[in-house]
Amino acid sequence: MQLFRTASAGTLESSDCIVTIAPSDKYNLDYWGANKVLFEERTDSLVKRILQKNSVLCADVLIQDQGALAVTIKARLEAALFRAAVEL
Repeated sequence: MQLFRTASAGTLESSDCIVTIAPSDKYNLDYWGANKVLFEERTDSLVKRILQKNSVLCADVLIQDQGALAVTIKARLEAALFRAAVEL
């Protein structure tokens, strides 16, 4: 999958997150949330796994977490990936 543009998915409601992904020449995760210390490593592993599954080697990923479950983060990341891969 090739990323053509910046795209986002999600909300800032409680138990949700906003995931923004952009094309880049390297992998970078910027993770924000009240429980960053507890969940940053888990989220980094999850993001890397999903990017690898979709053959995306390099991307800038920003996650603003409001207490989202891992399955919610996964769904938001996949939605943002598919939006970023659409060529306009």
